[in-house]
Amino acid sequence: MAHFIACGEPSLLPTHIAFLRYVNRTLDSLKHDAAQILANFFCFQPNIDRNGRSFCEEDILSSSAKDLMTAMGSECCLEAQDWSSREKNFGDKECPQAVFNALDTMLKDSLDRLKMMRESISLAKIGLQGYTCNYNYAEHATLIRCLCLEGKLGAGLLLRVKMMQKGFLPDVFTHNHLINGLCKVGLMEKADWLIRDMIELGPSPNRTTYNIFIKGYCLVNNIEKALYLFSTMGNVGIQPNRVTCNTLVHALCKKGLLKEANKLLEEILNDDDEKNLQDLVTSTIFMDGYFKNGSIIRGLSLWDEMLQKGTKVDVVAYNVLIHGLCLSREINLAHGYACQMLKKGLLPDVFTYNTLINALCKEGKINDAIYIFRVMSKMGIMPDQISYKIMIQGSCFNGDVPKARKLLLCMLDNSMVPKPLIWNLIIDCYGRCGDLKRAFCYRDLMLAFGVLPNVYTYNALIHAQVKSGNIYHAYSLKEDMQSKGLYPDVVTYNLLIGAACNLGHLHFALHLHDEMLQRGYEPDMITYTELIRGHCIRGNMNEAEEIFAKMQKCGFLNDHVPVQILFNKYCKLEEPVMAFNLYQEWLTTKHYGRLLHPLQTHCGGGFEAFSCIYVTLEELARRKGANMIS
Repeated sequence: MAHFIACGEPSLLPTHIAFLRYVNRTLDSLKHDAAQILANFFCFQPNIDRNGRSFCEEDILSSSAKDLMTAMGSECCLEAQDWSSREKNFGDKECPQAVFNALDTMLKDSLDRLKMMRESISLAKIGLQGYTCNYNYAEHATLIRCLCLEGKLGAGLLLRVKMMQKGFLPDVFTHNHLINGLCKVGLMEKADWLIRDMIELGPSPNRTTYNIFIKGYCLVNNIEKALYLFSTMGNVGIQPNRVTCNTLVHALCKKGLLKEANKLLEEILNDDDEKNLQDLVTSTIFMDGYFKNGSIIRGLSLWDEMLQKGTKVDVVAYNVLIHGLCLSREINLAHGYACQMLKKGLLPDVFTYNTLINALCKEGKINDAIYIFRVMSKMGIMPDQISYKIMIQGSCFNGDVPKARKLLLCMLDNSMVPKPLIWNLIIDCYGRCGDLKRAFCYRDLMLAFGVLPNVYTYNALIHAQVKSGNIYHAYSLKEDMQSKGLYPDVVTYNLLIGAACNLGHLHFALHLHDEMLQRGYEPDMITYTELIRGHCIRGNMNEAEEIFAKMQKCGFLNDHVPVQILFNKYCKLEEPVMAFNLYQEWLTTKHYGRLLHPLQTHCGGGFEAFSCIYVTLEELARRKGANMIS
């Protein structure tokens, strides 16, 4: 019994267990009796009991035989009572040999029975192990695929290693799931290692493996590596198919390489496919590429070509067409194709409506966008988060805060909790309107629905406080922001520095600037402009000039506002020479000498700014009686 357990035998039936226990007891009894008989046989000492009386060997043999028969039973052993009977004359000198013969016979019979039992159990074990191995292989392979779909790639790779350690190699279908999961998250080095492992150990990669790997490189914008993989497919005897073609063509079109995409298409497809060179997917990809590159005519001509060939266009093709027309601001034409789509029995999806709504909002046609939004709901297409975001954003940009608020409440009624971006739009819109009460009210409502404010939320609230002149409340919001584990950004510091400078609190503005540098943020043009404004308000012209020189070193001269601030301050101080020198230095700057020439600066405010500067300088020169401008 102990031998079976040590060998890892499977569970035995109760009858087997009982039989093994019986055999163990029998063998123990045989060993004990044999040892006693041998001792009596070879040691010629009289048998003496406790009282010193001797008893005969015949009594020992008789009692031992009876005990043996009781332990074994007549079913599983020889009839030992024939040998133990007094009628067999065990007392004579032939008796020991007869006993040994009986013991040998019983022991041999028991060992033969054990051998037969072990062989039968081993055969059963082999069959059970084969079934279990097949079951475990299928179960583990399925589990690896499920883990990959859930994004648990580490667990899937670990299970693959354990399977291989047990001598089971997952099939290529399971390996493709692992490679696809790695490519989706951008772990291309891991995917490359896995494919090399497949080539070395098996199973060999197939066409699907290469298609997944090529798509992964296209997703990480490494089109060169994807093309190299495509060129090596023929070396291993794998022919590319339509999926390979469409993946590479889509990647090239995204980069604007439409000519290269056409050449690649002709290279991949065989001569037999020349009549039907492009299928629906390929034509849709090319049409999308033409529209995104601004070639609206080529895009429409490709659409007409598809219809002439009798290609059955689907909703995706119409969506690409409508989106391309909206990018080209051909909204009326896009709306016409949407109506044509309905006439052909194709129901627009949420992407179709979102495209039209977004184009109308960008054009400022909020009422038309609301009409499309209502038609969308009546057609049974429920608006999603993107639909509401577009509508709320368009309403806020056009200053229609009540409409944006109604849309937000409609989302909440439909059990759609908005993302922080939508909340921030409403809060910022109320803050710009000066309605601090409603801005903080929606911040509290945001928290009530379990949406945590982010840096942009606090920046919107700080901007609202700054606009109302509450610099201390704005600073307390920054402190509250830090207590929530959020760190202020450059926009936060610029808002506070600008508010402090406007109120004349230059020391506080400089303190915020130092704190900004300590946190590792680099000041931008707005930071320097606000500090220049603060120094000019306090009359610290030397410090303002130093900051302006620092801006020049950093390359922040893309705006005329800092120059206008300094110029206006010098004019108020009646320092025309300093004002003219500043103006002349600005003009001689390489960047602005090209950008702000009167013949080139009719847009963006540059020409108007310099016209004012000329007029102001002439007025100052007239006052001083000096002709400063040639």
